[in-house]
Amino acid sequence: MDYYIYYQVGDAQAQPLRDKVLPLQATLQQQYQIGTALKRRPDRQDGRQTWMEIYLGVPDGFDAALATALAAAEIAPLIDGERHIERFIPVL
Repeated sequence: MDYYIYYQVGDAQAQPLRDKVLPLQATLQQQYQIGTALKRRPDRQDGRQTWMEIYLGVPDGFDAALATALAAAEIAPLIDGERHIERFIPVL
């Protein structure tokens, strides 16, 4: 299963958030042997950016591991609003 997680971040919080998300993703990538990426839309609106975390090929039970990692990284205060998670499986 692949996870696509998008949310808003204020321009002022972009660098601090990046500095937390990239190590978090590197740890999860190594620990679970998954693919990861961090992307953002090229445009900004009202001083905010839309970001997307991508996790590819995640195992069952990954939700709990991700929630634990996010809490430990303390990224919630840097995000404007909520994280929206979309899950996709391969078409067979």
